[in-house]
Amino acid sequence: MLKLEKKRIFRVGLTITGLVLLFASFGGTVFAQEAPTQMDEVAFAIDNLTMFLCAVLVLFMQAGFAMVEVGFNSGKNTINILFKNLMDMGLGALLYFLFGYGIMYSGASNGWFGFAGFGIPEQLGINLDYLPHIQTDFLFQVAFAATAATIVSGAVAGRMQFRSYLIYSAVITGFVYPISGFWKWGGGWLDVMGFHDFAGSLIVHTVGGFAGLAGAIVLGPRLGKFNKDGSSNPMPGHNITAATLGVFILLIGWFGFNPGSVLAMMGTKNTILVVLTAVNTLLAACAGSVTAMLASTFLNKGKPDLGITLNGMLAGLVGITANADVVSNMSAVAIGTIAGFLVVGGMILLEKVKIDDPVGAWPVHGLCGIWGGIATALFSDAAPLGVQIIGSLVYAAWSFALMMALFAVLNRIGILRVSEKEELEGLDLSEHGAINYPEFGGAGILPGSGD
Repeated sequence: MLKLEKKRIFRVGLTITGLVLLFASFGGTVFAQEAPTQMDEVAFAIDNLTMFLCAVLVLFMQAGFAMVEVGFNSGKNTINILFKNLMDMGLGALLYFLFGYGIMYSGASNGWFGFAGFGIPEQLGINLDYLPHIQTDFLFQVAFAATAATIVSGAVAGRMQFRSYLIYSAVITGFVYPISGFWKWGGGWLDVMGFHDFAGSLIVHTVGGFAGLAGAIVLGPRLGKFNKDGSSNPMPGHNITAATLGVFILLIGWFGFNPGSVLAMMGTKNTILVVLTAVNTLLAACAGSVTAMLASTFLNKGKPDLGITLNGMLAGLVGITANADVVSNMSAVAIGTIAGFLVVGGMILLEKVKIDDPVGAWPVHGLCGIWGGIATALFSDAAPLGVQIIGSLVYAAWSFALMMALFAVLNRIGILRVSEKEELEGLDLSEHGAINYPEFGGAGILPGSGD
């Protein structure tokens, strides 16, 4: 009886041992395969969700640009400026969807230009090793395209016909910006050379800034800006409160612009890079604002200028955008500091050569965008200095040349600039048949406006 019981115990034990071994060899393998898949799906969801939120932040920057441009300009042009910013998104997003995205990510082997087709390509399967999803990527990139377009709005404010602005906006979002992006982010010739532009100091800001410079040159200055002897007359904006709010909105949006360009959040390496990028973005912005404040105090007989200081913060943001992922915190402070000086110098230079840029679009985005490209090589090992100089100058020349040609054609056929009468009464009334401040009558100019 005892022997029989021992045999039963032995058989049970043998069965249990066999099941354990079977589970270890077969079931264990199943779990080893499923667990990473589940984690990959979690990473995919988190990375795409965070990038979606960053895209929303960048889209919100359109509101910031609108407020800055409105605040720095006459009240009689408020509706016109807001309308242009709205159409940079409305028209620009559709054209980037139809043409721009296919150009920017064409995969063309020639490295210069290609077209993958209309709209967003269908993603047949989910590759968990590649982030983000193509729909998420489009949303992020279309926000950048709108940013490049709207930079010009402030530079040409107060004197450009609305229909011509729509033509410009269509060209830059559907053609100029996508080609610029392809050269680096789409694997084009600058990417092959080793050029580094992390989040778009050149691809977005220099392209937009030099397009604005071309527009300001062809349009000419606002009426009354310069005297016959070459001296300039101050034409302060009508609402510095709106401008200040706009800069704060842009600062917040930039935390989608730069950290979002990491394209991933999951994993220690990605998380550290995201927060490094965010801190560098903030430090450069603050350094730029302080430097510009000090420079404006010196130039303004001991009285700091808020408008210049606001542009100093934006200059620091633009300067760090190319390199926020590869420089140290102290380098970010240095880059922002120099950008703050450059934006003030750029504003003075435009006054000297009689180019009227009401919001300082070229000094902030064009000049400091180039600085961001060069600073990448000076403060990191991410790319050789020669490559960064070539890339920076190419983006400036590409945008400036094409936009000069476009604006010249529009001017030639007589649809670029409004008439003198229309400019004096304000573009809100002449272009849109409305005024933003009806309670003040006339052209809707606030008391104390520079106009």
